[in-house]
Amino acid sequence: MESKKNLLWEYVKAIFTALILALIIRAFVVQAFTIPSGSMIPTLLVGDYILVNKFLFGSPIDVPFTNVNIFRMPGIRKPHRGEIIVFKFPVDPSKDFIKRVIAIEGDTIEGRDKIIYVNGQPLNEPYIRHFDNFVFPNRDNFGPITVPRNKFFVMGDNRDNSRDSREWGFVDMKDIKGKALIIYFSRDISYSLFRLDKVRFERIGRLIE
Repeated sequence: MESKKNLLWEYVKAIFTALILALIIRAFVVQAFTIPSGSMIPTLLVGDYILVNKFLFGSPIDVPFTNVNIFRMPGIRKPHRGEIIVFKFPVDPSKDFIKRVIAIEGDTIEGRDKIIYVNGQPLNEPYIRHFDNFVFPNRDNFGPITVPRNKFFVMGDNRDNSRDSREWGFVDMKDIKGKALIIYFSRDISYSLFRLDKVRFERIGRLIE
């Protein structure tokens, strides 16, 4: 009887240790996210499962499974232009958004007829997609705007179908959770999880750029 109790206690300790390690890794090193919308097509698809590097930029540390912030973990550097980041949605911090950094603090950004200019120069954006030829105020023509200190102007790669800084403004450094790193799984979520023919095997292991 005593040996069974000891064995049970060992199991409990092992499970507890594993949970603590998982929480530490999730908080400080890497975290998994799922892509819920098509705003980053073609770079990221709905149903992509990605890992996010939380160590590089630092990350807000919240009470587990809540949006209550405790402190911010210091990082190595700030995000660069062109990097894809995960952050707390400025309008509703309980939600996470993922977008590409287009302009950083001190940059002047402007949109003219779907072309983005940063510091007066048109950006080379091979990653974007446009699905219409219409030019709309605010969406396709805006600025010029100067990005404040510790703020970032972000946009989706699916440029005509993205809620981003054109609509709700800048992302604050304190709300950035990390840099999108790699796709570890991908499937067409309009089908059952058991449909192996709907797993996008060709996307698994792809670095996110």
